[in-house]
Amino acid sequence: MQAHLSALDDDMWFVITNGPLNITKVNTAIAISSGGPQYIEKPRVEWTTEGKKKANLDNVAKDIFYKTLDKNTFSKIKICKTGKEIWEKLIQLCKKNEQTKENKLSVATKKFDNIKIKPGESMTEFDERVSSIVIELNA
Repeated sequence: MQAHLSALDDDMWFVITNGPLNITKVNTAIAISSGGPQYIEKPRVEWTTEGKKKANLDNVAKDIFYKTLDKNTFSKIKICKTGKEIWEKLIQLCKKNEQTKENKLSVATKKFDNIKIKPGESMTEFDERVSSIVIELNA
């Protein structure tokens, strides 16, 4: 994902990890006593073509996410306002999925470790229970 987004624009990954870019200019109204220039947000009417392109990177990132996510995942991120928010939500969702997988694997492993034939159970029935647990482990 990072390589694809960075290939579109060098600043794309920065936008996703840090938020939308602000188009700024040097504030000439403030006397600088500390030595370094101070920056303020540039009014939209003063943006250059390059500035407009950089300011739009967040929209491009959101569009890419919207087009690549399935309906279920999209429904979970559609309220996000920026590409960064979408990315953070996706990370959160992936962590939950990993935790769920680990929990299911742990339960299935315990079932497998503790499986014993029940009194009166046929070998066919026992084999079906073992097969069911093996399927859980593979999933």
